Amino acid sequence: MSAVCQTQECEVQATAPERGYITPEVNIFETQDNYVLQAEVPGVNKEGLEITVDNNVLTLIGRRPQNTEIPPTDLLYRESREADFRRSFELDRTIDSGRIGAKLEQGILTVTLPKVEKSKPRQITVS
Repeated sequence: MSAVCQTQECEVQATAPERGYITPEVNIFETQDNYVLQAEVPGVNKEGLEITVDNNVLTLIGRRPQNTEIPPTDLLYRESREADFRRSFELDRTIDSGRIGAKLEQGILTVTLPKVEKSKPRQITVS
């Protein structure tokens, strides 16, 4: 333990290091009325999701429950990391951040980013 750590909080951090974050893979596409972002967040449930917009930055955080079924001493091989997901996106001014919606289905988080009315293409009729 570090010599600067004098509190119980430091002791907890020294014995249980933070799991860290990995960047989820995403697909982003555009429809007539929205931008749609799909992020792969396997193992995350609705309670483990945190989606925020602050200063025009969309931040996705997905926390997976810790795997307590396999004691570290019994683990023979691991390819998946014990980490949570985190990714941020700067939003364009054409997105109506007050109407952003999200749903989680089978490990895929879908975030719908509605366009503001003035940015939607419209047909001009000639008289």
